[in-house]
Amino acid sequence: MSLTTDEVRKIAHLARLGIDEQDVASYAMDLSSVLDLMTSMSDLNTEGVTPMAHPLDQVQRLRPDTVTEQNSREKFQAIAPQVEAGLYLVPKVIE
Repeated sequence: MSLTTDEVRKIAHLARLGIDEQDVASYAMDLSSVLDLMTSMSDLNTEGVTPMAHPLDQVQRLRPDTVTEQNSREKFQAIAPQVEAGLYLVPKVIE
């Protein structure tokens, strides 16, 4: 699939990206290459291939779920401008 420079400009506008005019053609080629790669990958037979979360088949190291800091809520809320029932009160910003 080949993207035109007009399509790249439209995509950039929708994504609110600023692209210099001299770079539009380069982006069109790069994006077209990525789309061509995705098209060729969708044609591959992946039946029987186990999905993986990591290419090196590593297990994520987990740490124990234990509290490592003491509760300092009262200390922090003592210097807060407004607190009620353990919550910070802030001005309304959405009407």
